Amino acid sequence: MGIFDSLKPSFWDKKPGKGLGENLFNYRRMWQLAMLITSVVTLGPLLTLAVIDYRLSEKASESETMLRVTRLVSNTKRVVSAFLEEREAAVWFVTRDNTYEELADPARLDQILDSLKVSFGGFVDLGVLDASGKQVAYVGPHALVGRDYSQQTSFKEVLSKGRYVSDVFRGFRDDPHLVVTVRRDLPDGGFFVLRATLDTARFMSLTTGLELAAHGEAFLINREGVLQTPSTLYGAVLTKAPFEVPQYQEHTTVIPGEAVGAPDMVVGYAYIPDSPFILVISKSRSELMSAWYETRLDMLGFLVGSIWVMLLTILGVSTYLVSKIHEADRKRVAALHHVEHADKMASIGRLAAGVAHEINNPLAIINEKAGLIKDLFTYRQEYQSDPRLMKHMDSIIASVQRCGTITKRLLSFARHLDVCLQPVGVRKVVEEVLGFLHKEAEYRSIEVKLQGGENLPDVVSDRGQLQQIFLNLINNAFQAMSDGGHLAIAISPEPNGGLSVAVSDDGCGISETDQKRIFEPFYTTKASKGGTGLGLSITYSLVQELGGRVDLVSEVGHGTTFTVRLPAEAPPKQKGECDAGSARG
Repeated sequence: MGIFDSLKPSFWDKKPGKGLGENLFNYRRMWQLAMLITSVVTLGPLLTLAVIDYRLSEKASESETMLRVTRLVSNTKRVVSAFLEEREAAVWFVTRDNTYEELADPARLDQILDSLKVSFGGFVDLGVLDASGKQVAYVGPHALVGRDYSQQTSFKEVLSKGRYVSDVFRGFRDDPHLVVTVRRDLPDGGFFVLRATLDTARFMSLTTGLELAAHGEAFLINREGVLQTPSTLYGAVLTKAPFEVPQYQEHTTVIPGEAVGAPDMVVGYAYIPDSPFILVISKSRSELMSAWYETRLDMLGFLVGSIWVMLLTILGVSTYLVSKIHEADRKRVAALHHVEHADKMASIGRLAAGVAHEINNPLAIINEKAGLIKDLFTYRQEYQSDPRLMKHMDSIIASVQRCGTITKRLLSFARHLDVCLQPVGVRKVVEEVLGFLHKEAEYRSIEVKLQGGENLPDVVSDRGQLQQIFLNLINNAFQAMSDGGHLAIAISPEPNGGLSVAVSDDGCGISETDQKRIFEPFYTTKASKGGTGLGLSITYSLVQELGGRVDLVSEVGHGTTFTVRLPAEAPPKQKGECDAGSARG
Protein backbone atom coordinates (compact mmCIF):
# COMPACT_ATOMS: atom_id res chain seq x y z
CA MET A 1 0.00 0.00 0.00
CA GLY A 2 1.43 3.36 -1.03
CA ILE A 3 1.57 6.54 1.04
CA PHE A 4 -1.30 8.02 -0.93
CA ASP A 5 -3.46 4.95 -0.29
CA SER A 6 -2.89 5.31 3.45
CA LEU A 7 -3.59 9.07 3.45
CA LYS A 8 -6.40 9.37 0.94
CA PRO A 9 -9.77 10.30 2.44
CA SER A 10 -12.56 7.76 2.79
CA PHE A 11 -14.63 9.37 0.06
CA TRP A 12 -11.82 9.19 -2.54
CA ASP A 13 -13.00 5.93 -4.08
CA LYS A 14 -16.66 6.82 -3.69
CA LYS A 15 -18.28 7.00 -7.11
CA PRO A 16 -21.47 8.95 -7.73
CA GLY A 17 -24.32 6.45 -7.58
CA LYS A 18 -27.68 6.38 -9.30
CA GLY A 19 -29.83 5.82 -6.23
CA LEU A 20 -31.86 8.32 -4.27
CA GLY A 21 -29.51 11.05 -3.13
CA GLU A 22 -26.40 9.18 -4.24
CA ASN A 23 -25.66 11.30 -7.30
CA LEU A 24 -25.99 14.66 -5.60
CA PHE A 25 -22.26 15.16 -5.09
CA ASN A 26 -19.01 14.07 -6.65
CA TYR A 27 -16.85 14.27 -3.54
CA ARG A 28 -13.51 13.88 -5.30
CA ARG A 29 -14.37 16.79 -7.61
CA MET A 30 -15.69 18.79 -4.65
CA TRP A 31 -12.42 18.18 -2.81
CA GLN A 32 -10.38 19.19 -5.88
CA LEU A 33 -12.42 22.37 -6.31
CA ALA A 34 -12.03 23.22 -2.63
CA MET A 35 -8.26 22.69 -2.86
CA LEU A 36 -7.99 24.71 -6.08
CA ILE A 37 -10.14 27.65 -5.03
CA THR A 38 -8.67 27.88 -1.53
CA SER A 39 -5.14 27.60 -2.88
CA VAL A 40 -5.69 30.32 -5.48
CA VAL A 41 -7.38 32.65 -2.98
CA THR A 42 -4.66 32.20 -0.35
CA LEU A 43 -1.51 31.65 -2.40
CA GLY A 44 -2.34 34.18 -5.13
CA PRO A 45 -2.04 37.31 -2.95
CA LEU A 46 0.94 35.81 -1.13
CA LEU A 47 2.86 35.14 -4.34
CA THR A 48 1.91 38.52 -5.80
CA LEU A 49 3.15 40.35 -2.71
CA ALA A 50 6.28 38.18 -2.67
CA VAL A 51 7.09 39.07 -6.29
CA ILE A 52 6.48 42.79 -5.68
CA ASP A 53 8.56 42.75 -2.51
CA TYR A 54 11.30 40.77 -4.28
CA ARG A 55 11.54 43.29 -7.11
CA LEU A 56 11.47 46.29 -4.78
CA SER A 57 14.13 44.79 -2.52
CA GLU A 58 16.31 43.84 -5.48
CA LYS A 59 15.97 47.31 -6.98
CA ALA A 60 16.77 48.96 -3.66
CA SER A 61 19.81 46.72 -3.22
CA GLU A 62 21.05 47.51 -6.73
CA SER A 63 20.52 51.22 -6.14
CA GLU A 64 22.47 51.01 -2.90
CA THR A 65 25.24 49.14 -4.72
CA MET A 66 25.43 51.77 -7.46
CA LEU A 67 25.44 54.51 -4.84
CA ARG A 68 28.31 52.90 -2.96
CA VAL A 69 30.42 52.61 -6.14
CA THR A 70 29.53 56.18 -7.15
CA ARG A 71 30.52 57.47 -3.71
CA LEU A 72 33.84 55.61 -3.83
CA VAL A 73 34.68 56.91 -7.33
CA SER A 74 33.78 60.48 -6.40
CA ASN A 75 35.91 60.43 -3.26
CA THR A 76 38.91 58.95 -5.12
CA LYS A 77 38.43 61.48 -7.90
CA ARG A 78 38.67 64.33 -5.40
CA VAL A 79 41.86 62.84 -3.92
CA VAL A 80 43.59 62.53 -7.32
CA SER A 81 42.38 65.95 -8.43
CA ALA A 82 43.56 67.57 -5.19
CA PHE A 83 47.00 65.93 -5.54
CA LEU A 84 47.48 67.37 -9.03
CA GLU A 85 46.01 70.77 -8.20
CA GLU A 86 48.29 71.18 -5.19
CA ARG A 87 51.45 70.39 -7.22
CA GLU A 88 50.36 72.58 -10.09
CA ALA A 89 49.64 75.49 -7.74
CA ALA A 90 53.01 75.04 -6.05
CA VAL A 91 54.89 75.20 -9.38
CA TRP A 92 52.82 78.24 -10.40
CA PHE A 93 53.73 79.95 -7.13
CA VAL A 94 57.47 79.22 -7.68
CA THR A 95 57.37 80.89 -11.11
CA ARG A 96 55.69 83.95 -9.64
CA ASP A 97 57.94 84.19 -6.58
CA ASN A 98 61.24 83.89 -8.47
CA THR A 99 62.80 85.63 -11.46
CA TYR A 100 64.12 83.84 -14.50
CA GLU A 101 67.67 84.54 -13.37
CA GLU A 102 67.03 83.11 -9.90
CA LEU A 103 65.45 79.96 -11.30
CA ALA A 104 68.26 79.58 -13.83
CA ASP A 105 70.68 79.40 -10.89
CA PRO A 106 71.09 75.65 -10.09
CA ALA A 107 71.75 76.38 -6.39
CA ARG A 108 68.57 78.39 -6.03
CA LEU A 109 66.61 75.82 -8.04
CA ASP A 110 67.90 73.05 -5.80
CA GLN A 111 66.75 74.97 -2.69
CA ILE A 112 63.30 75.35 -4.19
CA LEU A 113 63.11 71.62 -4.99
CA ASP A 114 64.04 70.77 -1.41
CA SER A 115 61.34 73.14 -0.14
CA LEU A 116 58.73 71.57 -2.42
CA LYS A 117 59.65 68.06 -1.28
CA VAL A 118 59.37 69.07 2.35
CA SER A 119 56.22 71.16 1.96
CA PHE A 120 54.18 69.11 -0.48
CA GLY A 121 56.12 65.97 -1.35
CA GLY A 122 55.79 64.06 -4.56
CA PHE A 123 58.38 66.08 -6.58
CA VAL A 124 61.35 64.39 -8.30
CA ASP A 125 63.11 67.18 -10.21
CA LEU A 126 62.78 70.74 -11.57
CA GLY A 127 63.87 72.19 -14.91
CA VAL A 128 63.74 75.62 -16.53
CA LEU A 129 63.10 75.89 -20.27
CA ASP A 130 63.72 79.04 -22.26
CA ALA A 131 61.50 80.28 -25.06
CA SER A 132 63.14 77.93 -27.55
CA GLY A 133 62.31 74.84 -25.47
CA LYS A 134 65.89 74.25 -24.34
CA GLN A 135 66.35 73.22 -20.74
CA VAL A 136 68.73 75.85 -19.32
CA ALA A 137 68.68 74.69 -15.71
CA TYR A 138 67.87 71.34 -14.06
CA VAL A 139 68.11 69.77 -10.60
CA GLY A 140 67.30 66.09 -10.16
CA PRO A 141 68.62 62.55 -10.54
CA HIS A 142 69.14 62.76 -14.32
CA ALA A 143 71.57 64.72 -16.56
CA LEU A 144 69.06 66.65 -18.65
CA VAL A 145 70.63 70.11 -18.92
CA GLY A 146 70.64 71.28 -22.52
CA ARG A 147 67.83 68.93 -23.67
CA ASP A 148 65.47 70.34 -26.29
CA TYR A 149 61.78 69.93 -25.36
CA SER A 150 60.39 72.07 -28.13
CA GLN A 151 58.86 69.07 -29.89
CA GLN A 152 57.34 67.47 -26.81
CA THR A 153 53.65 67.72 -26.12
CA SER A 154 54.12 69.24 -22.69
CA PHE A 155 56.02 72.23 -24.16
CA LYS A 156 53.51 72.74 -26.96
CA GLU A 157 50.51 72.56 -24.63
CA VAL A 158 51.93 74.95 -22.05
CA LEU A 159 52.59 77.57 -24.73
CA SER A 160 48.87 77.70 -25.54
CA LYS A 161 47.32 76.99 -22.12
CA GLY A 162 49.87 78.50 -19.70
CA ARG A 163 49.59 75.40 -17.45
CA TYR A 164 49.73 71.77 -18.32
CA VAL A 165 49.64 68.43 -16.55
CA SER A 166 50.92 65.61 -18.74
CA ASP A 167 49.89 62.00 -18.77
CA VAL A 168 52.39 59.30 -17.92
CA PHE A 169 55.04 58.97 -20.66
CA ARG A 170 58.66 57.87 -21.02
CA GLY A 171 60.41 60.98 -22.48
CA PHE A 172 64.20 61.38 -22.55
CA ARG A 173 64.71 59.37 -19.41
CA ASP A 174 62.89 56.37 -20.93
CA ASP A 175 61.00 55.75 -17.70
CA PRO A 176 57.27 56.29 -17.00
CA HIS A 177 56.72 59.69 -15.39
CA LEU A 178 54.45 62.73 -15.56
CA VAL A 179 55.24 66.40 -15.44
CA VAL A 180 53.59 69.66 -14.45
CA THR A 181 54.64 72.67 -16.59
CA VAL A 182 53.84 76.34 -16.02
CA ARG A 183 54.63 79.26 -18.34
CA ARG A 184 55.59 82.75 -17.10
CA ASP A 185 55.59 85.70 -19.42
CA LEU A 186 58.42 88.30 -18.99
CA PRO A 187 58.12 92.10 -19.22
CA ASP A 188 60.24 92.19 -22.38
CA GLY A 189 57.75 89.93 -24.22
CA GLY A 190 59.69 86.78 -23.66
CA PHE A 191 58.74 83.81 -21.42
CA PHE A 192 60.17 80.79 -19.75
CA VAL A 193 58.69 77.49 -18.58
CA LEU A 194 59.19 75.77 -15.24
CA ARG A 195 58.90 71.99 -15.57
CA ALA A 196 58.45 69.75 -12.54
CA THR A 197 58.47 65.95 -12.58
CA LEU A 198 56.13 64.28 -10.06
CA ASP A 199 56.87 61.15 -8.07
CA THR A 200 55.24 58.38 -10.15
CA ALA A 201 55.15 55.88 -7.27
CA ARG A 202 53.31 58.30 -5.04
CA PHE A 203 50.93 59.19 -7.83
CA MET A 204 50.15 55.57 -8.47
CA SER A 205 49.63 54.91 -4.77
CA LEU A 206 46.59 57.19 -4.95
CA THR A 207 44.71 54.35 -6.71
CA THR A 208 46.65 51.22 -5.76
CA GLY A 209 46.44 52.15 -2.08
CA LEU A 210 42.64 52.05 -1.97
CA GLU A 211 41.24 49.36 0.30
CA LEU A 212 38.90 47.55 -2.01
CA ALA A 213 37.37 44.16 -1.45
CA ALA A 214 38.69 41.12 -3.29
CA HIS A 215 38.23 41.26 -7.06
CA GLY A 216 37.99 45.06 -6.92
CA GLU A 217 40.57 47.52 -8.24
CA ALA A 218 41.13 51.18 -9.16
CA PHE A 219 43.32 52.52 -11.95
CA LEU A 220 43.79 55.54 -14.23
CA ILE A 221 43.71 55.70 -18.02
CA ASN A 222 44.27 58.64 -20.34
CA ARG A 223 41.95 59.88 -23.07
CA GLU A 224 43.46 57.31 -25.50
CA GLY A 225 42.75 54.40 -23.19
CA VAL A 226 46.40 53.83 -22.12
CA LEU A 227 46.84 52.65 -18.53
CA GLN A 228 48.42 55.32 -16.33
CA THR A 229 48.57 53.13 -13.25
CA PRO A 230 48.92 49.32 -13.14
CA SER A 231 45.83 47.09 -13.32
CA THR A 232 45.57 43.44 -12.31
CA LEU A 233 42.98 42.85 -15.02
CA TYR A 234 44.36 44.80 -17.94
CA GLY A 235 48.15 44.98 -17.51
CA ALA A 236 51.04 47.30 -16.59
CA VAL A 237 51.51 51.04 -17.00
CA LEU A 238 51.43 52.38 -20.62
CA THR A 239 49.56 49.27 -21.80
CA LYS A 240 46.58 49.85 -24.04
CA ALA A 241 43.37 48.90 -22.22
CA PRO A 242 41.28 46.30 -24.14
CA PHE A 243 38.08 48.34 -23.91
CA GLU A 244 36.79 51.57 -25.33
CA VAL A 245 37.31 54.79 -23.46
CA PRO A 246 34.14 55.57 -21.51
CA GLN A 247 32.08 58.42 -22.88
CA TYR A 248 32.80 61.81 -21.31
CA GLN A 249 30.48 62.65 -18.43
CA GLU A 250 30.79 65.69 -16.23
CA HIS A 251 29.76 63.71 -13.15
CA THR A 252 30.68 60.31 -11.84
CA THR A 253 29.04 57.50 -13.82
CA VAL A 254 28.45 53.80 -13.08
CA ILE A 255 28.13 51.35 -15.95
CA PRO A 256 27.73 47.53 -16.19
CA GLY A 257 30.92 45.52 -16.30
CA GLU A 258 30.16 44.30 -19.84
CA ALA A 259 31.41 47.68 -21.13
CA VAL A 260 34.96 46.86 -19.99
CA GLY A 261 34.89 43.11 -20.62
CA ALA A 262 34.14 42.08 -17.00
CA PRO A 263 30.52 40.89 -16.87
CA ASP A 264 30.52 40.18 -13.14
CA MET A 265 31.87 43.62 -12.31
CA VAL A 266 30.28 46.98 -11.60
CA VAL A 267 32.40 49.81 -13.04
CA GLY A 268 32.41 53.48 -12.07
CA TYR A 269 34.46 56.14 -13.81
CA ALA A 270 35.07 59.87 -13.62
CA TYR A 271 37.07 62.32 -15.71
CA ILE A 272 39.70 64.17 -13.60
CA PRO A 273 39.27 67.94 -14.34
CA ASP A 274 42.21 69.82 -16.00
CA SER A 275 44.11 66.57 -16.55
CA PRO A 276 44.29 63.79 -19.15
CA PHE A 277 43.30 61.17 -16.59
CA ILE A 278 40.16 59.09 -16.28
CA LEU A 279 39.65 57.30 -12.96
CA VAL A 280 38.17 53.79 -13.25
CA ILE A 281 37.06 51.67 -10.25
CA SER A 282 35.59 48.21 -10.68
CA LYS A 283 34.10 46.01 -7.96
CA SER A 284 32.68 42.52 -8.01
CA ARG A 285 28.93 42.55 -8.42
CA SER A 286 28.63 39.30 -6.47
CA GLU A 287 30.43 40.79 -3.48
CA LEU A 288 28.47 44.02 -3.63
CA MET A 289 25.20 42.10 -3.81
CA SER A 290 26.16 39.46 -1.22
CA ALA A 291 23.92 41.01 1.45
CA TRP A 292 21.00 40.98 -0.98
CA TYR A 293 21.70 37.37 -1.93
CA GLU A 294 21.56 36.33 1.73
CA THR A 295 18.34 38.29 2.23
CA ARG A 296 16.91 36.79 -0.95
CA LEU A 297 17.70 33.29 0.29
CA ASP A 298 15.95 34.02 3.60
CA MET A 299 12.94 35.42 1.74
CA LEU A 300 12.71 32.39 -0.54
CA GLY A 301 13.06 30.03 2.43
CA PHE A 302 10.31 31.84 4.32
CA LEU A 303 8.11 31.86 1.21
CA VAL A 304 8.57 28.15 0.54
CA GLY A 305 7.94 27.33 4.20
CA SER A 306 4.81 29.47 4.26
CA ILE A 307 3.50 27.84 1.08
CA TRP A 308 4.07 24.38 2.54
CA VAL A 309 2.27 25.26 5.78
CA MET A 310 -0.63 26.81 3.86
CA LEU A 311 -0.91 23.85 1.49
CA LEU A 312 -0.92 21.39 4.38
CA THR A 313 -3.56 23.48 6.17
CA ILE A 314 -5.67 23.74 3.02
CA LEU A 315 -5.31 19.99 2.44
CA GLY A 316 -6.34 19.19 6.00
CA VAL A 317 -9.26 21.62 6.13
CA SER A 318 -10.56 20.63 2.67
CA THR A 319 -10.34 16.93 3.49
CA TYR A 320 -12.02 17.46 6.87
CA LEU A 321 -14.89 19.54 5.47
CA VAL A 322 -15.55 17.29 2.46
CA SER A 323 -15.37 14.23 4.74
CA LYS A 324 -17.97 15.81 7.00
CA ILE A 325 -20.18 16.58 4.01
CA HIS A 326 -19.73 13.02 2.78
CA GLU A 327 -20.61 11.63 6.22
CA ALA A 328 -23.67 13.89 6.51
CA ASP A 329 -24.85 12.95 3.04
CA ARG A 330 -24.33 9.28 3.77
CA LYS A 331 -26.44 9.57 6.92
CA ARG A 332 -29.06 11.59 5.08
CA VAL A 333 -29.30 8.99 2.33
CA ALA A 334 -29.49 6.20 4.92
CA ALA A 335 -32.24 8.11 6.73
CA LEU A 336 -34.14 8.52 3.46
CA HIS A 337 -33.80 4.80 2.82
CA HIS A 338 -35.00 4.06 6.33
CA VAL A 339 -37.99 6.38 6.02
CA GLU A 340 -38.80 4.86 2.65
CA HIS A 341 -38.52 1.36 4.09
CA ALA A 342 -40.52 2.26 7.19
CA ASP A 343 -43.26 3.78 5.06
CA LYS A 344 -43.32 0.68 2.87
CA MET A 345 -43.47 -1.58 5.92
CA ALA A 346 -46.24 0.54 7.42
CA SER A 347 -48.24 0.17 4.21
CA ILE A 348 -47.62 -3.57 4.20
CA GLY A 349 -48.59 -3.71 7.87
CA ARG A 350 -51.87 -1.87 7.26
CA LEU A 351 -52.57 -4.11 4.26
CA ALA A 352 -51.76 -7.23 6.31
CA ALA A 353 -53.97 -5.99 9.16
CA GLY A 354 -56.81 -5.37 6.71
CA VAL A 355 -56.35 -8.80 5.15
CA ALA A 356 -56.17 -10.43 8.58
CA HIS A 357 -59.34 -8.61 9.66
CA GLU A 358 -61.18 -9.70 6.49
CA ILE A 359 -59.96 -13.30 6.85
CA ASN A 360 -60.94 -13.42 10.52
CA ASN A 361 -64.69 -13.32 9.79
CA PRO A 362 -64.71 -16.22 7.25
CA LEU A 363 -62.49 -18.18 9.63
CA ALA A 364 -64.97 -17.63 12.45
CA ILE A 365 -67.81 -18.84 10.20
CA ILE A 366 -65.75 -21.88 9.11
CA ASN A 367 -64.92 -22.63 12.75
CA GLU A 368 -68.57 -22.38 13.84
CA LYS A 369 -69.83 -24.41 10.88
CA ALA A 370 -67.14 -27.09 11.40
CA GLY A 371 -68.09 -27.32 15.07
CA LEU A 372 -71.80 -27.59 14.15
CA ILE A 373 -71.04 -30.35 11.62
CA LYS A 374 -68.97 -32.18 14.22
CA ASP A 375 -71.88 -31.92 16.71
CA LEU A 376 -74.32 -33.25 14.09
CA PHE A 377 -71.94 -36.10 13.30
CA THR A 378 -71.76 -36.89 17.01
CA TYR A 379 -75.56 -37.52 17.15
CA ARG A 380 -75.53 -39.80 14.06
CA GLN A 381 -74.41 -43.34 14.82
CA GLU A 382 -73.06 -44.09 11.33
CA TYR A 383 -70.80 -40.97 11.41
CA GLN A 384 -69.85 -41.31 15.05
CA SER A 385 -68.46 -44.80 14.43
CA ASP A 386 -66.28 -43.53 11.56
CA PRO A 387 -63.01 -42.45 13.27
CA ARG A 388 -61.48 -41.19 10.00
CA LEU A 389 -64.34 -38.73 9.47
CA MET A 390 -64.11 -37.38 13.03
CA LYS A 391 -60.33 -37.03 12.61
CA HIS A 392 -60.80 -34.93 9.48
CA MET A 393 -63.26 -32.70 11.32
CA ASP A 394 -60.81 -32.19 14.20
CA SER A 395 -58.08 -31.36 11.67
CA ILE A 396 -60.31 -28.72 10.02
CA ILE A 397 -61.15 -27.13 13.37
CA ALA A 398 -57.45 -27.16 14.45
CA SER A 399 -56.32 -25.56 11.18
CA VAL A 400 -58.97 -22.87 11.47
CA GLN A 401 -57.90 -22.11 15.05
CA ARG A 402 -54.25 -21.92 13.92
CA CYS A 403 -55.14 -19.45 11.15
CA GLY A 404 -57.08 -17.45 13.71
CA THR A 405 -54.04 -17.28 15.99
CA ILE A 406 -51.87 -15.99 13.14
CA THR A 407 -54.35 -13.29 12.18
CA LYS A 408 -54.68 -12.22 15.85
CA ARG A 409 -50.89 -11.84 16.06
CA LEU A 410 -50.84 -9.70 12.92
CA LEU A 411 -53.62 -7.53 14.31
CA SER A 412 -51.81 -7.30 17.63
CA PHE A 413 -48.65 -5.88 15.94
CA ALA A 414 -50.66 -3.52 13.80
CA ARG A 415 -52.65 -2.03 16.69
CA HIS A 416 -49.66 -0.97 18.83
CA LEU A 417 -48.38 1.91 16.71
CA ASP A 418 -49.09 4.50 19.44
CA VAL A 419 -47.62 4.55 22.95
CA CYS A 420 -49.97 2.94 25.43
CA LEU A 421 -48.88 1.85 28.91
CA GLN A 422 -50.66 -1.13 30.36
CA PRO A 423 -49.84 -4.35 32.29
CA VAL A 424 -47.91 -6.55 29.90
CA GLY A 425 -46.71 -10.14 30.27
CA VAL A 426 -43.16 -10.04 29.02
CA ARG A 427 -42.92 -13.79 28.34
CA LYS A 428 -46.09 -13.61 26.26
CA VAL A 429 -44.67 -10.74 24.21
CA VAL A 430 -41.44 -12.71 23.61
CA GLU A 431 -43.48 -15.75 22.58
CA GLU A 432 -45.42 -13.62 20.09
CA VAL A 433 -42.21 -12.34 18.54
CA LEU A 434 -40.75 -15.86 18.36
CA GLY A 435 -44.00 -16.97 16.73
CA PHE A 436 -43.24 -14.62 13.83
CA LEU A 437 -39.66 -15.79 13.51
CA HIS A 438 -39.96 -19.52 14.13
CA LYS A 439 -40.13 -20.31 10.40
CA GLU A 440 -36.75 -18.60 9.81
CA ALA A 441 -35.33 -20.45 12.84
CA GLU A 442 -36.58 -23.75 11.45
CA TYR A 443 -35.27 -23.00 7.98
CA ARG A 444 -31.79 -22.15 9.31
CA SER A 445 -31.80 -24.92 11.98
CA ILE A 446 -31.37 -22.40 14.77
CA GLU A 447 -32.23 -23.80 18.18
CA VAL A 448 -34.27 -21.34 20.28
CA LYS A 449 -34.68 -21.71 24.05
CA LEU A 450 -36.97 -19.53 26.19
CA GLN A 451 -36.51 -19.80 29.94
CA GLY A 452 -38.26 -18.17 32.93
CA GLY A 453 -41.04 -15.64 33.13
CA GLU A 454 -43.95 -18.05 33.69
CA ASN A 455 -44.84 -16.93 37.20
CA LEU A 456 -43.43 -13.42 37.14
CA PRO A 457 -45.77 -10.42 37.48
CA ASP A 458 -46.61 -8.20 34.56
CA VAL A 459 -44.80 -4.88 34.05
CA VAL A 460 -46.54 -1.65 33.16
CA SER A 461 -45.13 -0.79 29.75
CA ASP A 462 -45.96 -0.37 26.05
CA ARG A 463 -46.66 -3.66 24.32
CA GLY A 464 -45.84 -2.43 20.82
CA GLN A 465 -42.48 -0.96 21.86
CA LEU A 466 -41.58 -4.16 23.70
CA GLN A 467 -42.42 -6.15 20.57
CA GLN A 468 -40.19 -3.85 18.52
CA ILE A 469 -37.33 -4.14 21.05
CA PHE A 470 -37.35 -7.95 21.16
CA LEU A 471 -37.90 -8.25 17.40
CA ASN A 472 -34.79 -6.09 16.76
CA LEU A 473 -32.62 -8.00 19.25
CA ILE A 474 -33.70 -11.46 17.99
CA ASN A 475 -33.27 -10.37 14.35
CA ASN A 476 -29.80 -9.02 15.23
CA ALA A 477 -28.94 -12.37 16.88
CA PHE A 478 -30.14 -14.30 13.83
CA GLN A 479 -27.92 -12.14 11.56
CA ALA A 480 -24.89 -12.70 13.80
CA MET A 481 -25.30 -16.51 13.79
CA SER A 482 -24.61 -18.97 11.05
CA ASP A 483 -27.02 -21.82 10.27
CA GLY A 484 -27.32 -24.27 13.14
CA GLY A 485 -26.70 -21.64 15.82
CA HIS A 486 -28.21 -21.41 19.29
CA LEU A 487 -30.37 -18.61 20.69
CA ALA A 488 -31.20 -18.48 24.40
CA ILE A 489 -33.72 -16.04 25.91
CA ALA A 490 -33.84 -15.87 29.71
CA ILE A 491 -36.41 -13.84 31.67
CA SER A 492 -35.63 -13.17 35.33
CA PRO A 493 -36.80 -10.78 38.07
CA GLU A 494 -34.87 -7.62 39.00
CA PRO A 495 -34.36 -6.38 42.60
CA ASN A 496 -36.43 -3.22 41.90
CA GLY A 497 -39.49 -5.28 40.92
CA GLY A 498 -38.82 -5.14 37.23
CA LEU A 499 -37.69 -7.81 34.82
CA SER A 500 -34.60 -8.50 32.73
CA VAL A 501 -34.60 -10.26 29.39
CA ALA A 502 -31.22 -11.64 28.22
CA VAL A 503 -30.95 -12.49 24.52
CA SER A 504 -27.81 -14.61 23.96
CA ASP A 505 -26.41 -16.03 20.73
CA ASP A 506 -23.28 -17.97 19.82
CA GLY A 507 -22.56 -15.90 16.69
CA CYS A 508 -19.50 -13.95 15.52
CA GLY A 509 -19.41 -11.54 18.48
CA ILE A 510 -18.61 -7.82 18.49
CA SER A 511 -15.12 -6.31 18.81
CA GLU A 512 -14.31 -3.90 21.64
CA THR A 513 -13.95 -1.05 19.15
CA ASP A 514 -17.41 -1.68 17.70
CA GLN A 515 -18.99 -2.14 21.17
CA LYS A 516 -18.24 1.53 21.94
CA ARG A 517 -20.26 2.68 18.91
CA ILE A 518 -22.77 -0.11 18.39
CA PHE A 519 -25.71 2.01 19.64
CA GLU A 520 -24.79 5.09 17.56
CA PRO A 521 -27.27 5.93 14.79
CA PHE A 522 -26.16 4.77 11.34
CA TYR A 523 -23.16 2.91 12.71
CA THR A 524 -23.13 -0.57 11.21
CA THR A 525 -20.63 -3.31 10.54
CA LYS A 526 -22.93 -4.87 7.94
CA ALA A 527 -23.07 -2.01 5.42
CA SER A 528 -22.19 -4.40 2.59
CA LYS A 529 -25.11 -6.64 3.61
CA GLY A 530 -27.67 -3.84 3.61
CA GLY A 531 -27.43 -2.86 7.29
CA THR A 532 -28.58 0.69 8.04
CA GLY A 533 -27.16 0.97 11.53
CA LEU A 534 -30.57 1.94 12.97
CA GLY A 535 -31.87 -1.31 14.54
CA LEU A 536 -29.83 -1.26 17.75
CA SER A 537 -30.00 2.53 17.90
CA ILE A 538 -33.82 2.41 17.82
CA THR A 539 -33.80 -0.41 20.37
CA TYR A 540 -31.62 1.61 22.72
CA SER A 541 -33.93 4.65 22.36
CA LEU A 542 -37.07 2.59 22.99
CA VAL A 543 -35.62 1.00 26.14
CA GLN A 544 -34.59 4.46 27.38
CA GLU A 545 -38.14 5.75 26.78
CA LEU A 546 -39.53 2.85 28.82
CA GLY A 547 -37.19 3.72 31.73
CA GLY A 548 -34.89 0.72 31.26
CA ARG A 549 -31.39 0.13 30.01
CA VAL A 550 -29.50 -2.22 27.70
CA ASP A 551 -26.31 -4.01 28.73
CA LEU A 552 -23.96 -5.66 26.30
CA VAL A 553 -21.49 -8.50 26.82
CA SER A 554 -19.71 -9.85 23.78
CA GLU A 555 -16.58 -11.72 22.76
CA VAL A 556 -15.40 -12.09 19.20
CA GLY A 557 -15.95 -15.67 18.02
CA HIS A 558 -18.01 -16.70 21.08
CA GLY A 559 -21.24 -14.74 20.83
CA THR A 560 -23.13 -11.79 22.29
CA THR A 561 -25.65 -11.22 25.07
CA PHE A 562 -27.95 -8.19 25.11
CA THR A 563 -29.74 -7.77 28.46
CA VAL A 564 -32.81 -5.51 28.53
CA ARG A 565 -33.62 -4.35 32.07
CA LEU A 566 -37.20 -3.07 32.41
CA PRO A 567 -38.65 -1.26 35.43
CA ALA A 568 -41.86 -2.50 37.08
CA GLU A 569 -43.55 0.56 35.67
CA ALA A 570 -42.55 2.84 32.85
CA PRO A 571 -42.05 6.58 33.58
CA PRO A 572 -45.31 8.49 34.09
CA LYS A 573 -44.77 10.65 31.05
CA GLN A 574 -45.23 7.59 28.88
CA LYS A 575 -48.70 6.96 30.21
CA GLY A 576 -51.56 7.72 27.87
CA GLU A 577 -55.02 6.74 26.84
CA CYS A 578 -55.25 3.45 25.01
CA ASP A 579 -57.75 3.02 22.26
CA ALA A 580 -60.20 0.23 22.37
CA GLY A 581 -58.28 -1.92 19.98
CA SER A 582 -55.13 -1.65 21.98
CA ALA A 583 -56.88 -2.45 25.22
CA ARG A 584 -58.26 -5.52 23.74
CA GLY A 585 -54.79 -6.61 22.56
